[in-house]
Amino acid sequence: MARPALVKTGLRWLYWVHRWLGIAACLLFLLWFVSGIVMMYVPYPSLTKAERLAGSTPIDWSRVAIGPADALRRAKQAEFPAELRLDMAAGEPAWRIRGKDGRVALSAVDGRPLSAPDAASAVAAAQRFADGAPVRHVEKIHDDQWTIAQGLSWARPLWKISLADDAGTQLYVSSTTGEVVQNTNARERAWNWAGAVPHWLYLSALRRDGAFWRQVVLWTSGPAIIVGVTGLWIGILRMRLRRRYKNGAVTPYRGWMKWHHLTGLIGGLFAITWMFSGWLSVNPFDWFARNGPAGGPALYAAHAGADFPALDMASLAARAAQAREARFGWIGGRPVVTLASTGDTPPVMASPSGQPLRFTQAELAAAAQRLMPGVPIRQTILLTEPDLYWYSHGHDRPLPVLRIIFADADRTWVTIDPQSGGLLSQQNASGRTYRWLFNALHDFDLPFLLANRMLRDPLMWLLSGLGIVMSLSGIVIGWRHLAKSYRRSAAKRERMAMGRTSIASTSPRFDRAEGDQ
Repeated sequence: MARPALVKTGLRWLYWVHRWLGIAACLLFLLWFVSGIVMMYVPYPSLTKAERLAGSTPIDWSRVAIGPADALRRAKQAEFPAELRLDMAAGEPAWRIRGKDGRVALSAVDGRPLSAPDAASAVAAAQRFADGAPVRHVEKIHDDQWTIAQGLSWARPLWKISLADDAGTQLYVSSTTGEVVQNTNARERAWNWAGAVPHWLYLSALRRDGAFWRQVVLWTSGPAIIVGVTGLWIGILRMRLRRRYKNGAVTPYRGWMKWHHLTGLIGGLFAITWMFSGWLSVNPFDWFARNGPAGGPALYAAHAGADFPALDMASLAARAAQAREARFGWIGGRPVVTLASTGDTPPVMASPSGQPLRFTQAELAAAAQRLMPGVPIRQTILLTEPDLYWYSHGHDRPLPVLRIIFADADRTWVTIDPQSGGLLSQQNASGRTYRWLFNALHDFDLPFLLANRMLRDPLMWLLSGLGIVMSLSGIVIGWRHLAKSYRRSAAKRERMAMGRTSIASTSPRFDRAEGDQ
């Protein structure tokens, strides 16, 4: 007898949890399903590398009088920085250095530190970026809805410059280096209020505190998973495929309850996987260590000193006359200059003397070996087409790439760009597991789906549509239940009040004199 009673109690709790958590969760579900559809077509604004290069001007090599070694010395760099870049700033070539102590910008003409731009300088930088578009408004801000990311902390405060163009463009210029670091337009901003902002719970007031925002995401998506699991469980319990209900129905419900039951049965599993993968997006409990060995770029460079050979400016100018950016670094102990023109033009790799430079696969593998000393290389693959772990979706990933697989306990993979020699990524087994549990479940970013948008988009619309109907019906059911509970409570309070009044009217009065009774 104890077992049936226990089962009955368990079912009562199952229904109770789903009902009361679901009343709030269905609002979030609806928000996430609708905003997810929007994000398929309008991502969160970001300044891409192609946009940054397109907004730059070619380097004036004839005016470069300060070489890379001199720039590092003037910037007081004790070791080779994470980034050493030459481009144009305010009409003159400039060195941009990102070291351990922050970022430094120096004139490549005379070596002076570039001063923090005032409003006029910021406007000039924005107009150069936007081909001279007129300016409508200028203000200095710390951050706003589109610059809240912690990756822009180094650039703050920012000059926000609104252009008087048809697109409603807004550019953000760093007050420390004078670079354009973000761009948005009116269409992006409007759609993102229905897309990324609600989907990520990305309100600037909330996102400013990264740790608190992470907890909010965890404690909203976590209970949502419970609602999904309990709902699917109840849905299966109430479904009858053999001994059907009246009129041959598989569900006992009618109206909104019927829609909620059926859409939950069909789309409930996908809703659960979306909620679960969304919960994983903030890496709860630090379950996933997605990167490879610490200090990878420095080990790959195999050169720690704050120096670089002298440049042959004429040869470099001849090699890439339209280069808008030159990056300086080391690969396996060899100095490398990478020249980039526009986003659709492959970078040119050269030596400091301006001669063309290419690394063999064996040389790149030897440089990668420094990341994992003493660990044998299991396999080297030249990847010429996207695969399950290297594909472009929400980020730019070039092809071909060289994948080097190590035989270590973490099963580390290192990915290198054979054209530039650049270290693109380090990924261990944990990171590849995360790729399946988050990216695959949340984005459906399998190569055959990404290559066939006519298949992927209808699939996402269908599943999201099921989720929207499930959420809407849940909201209606929840509202009706709350209204019914409120009316029941109000009636109970009214009966209790009437009972107290009746008792009071029939009780003897002791507040009057005896002779008045």
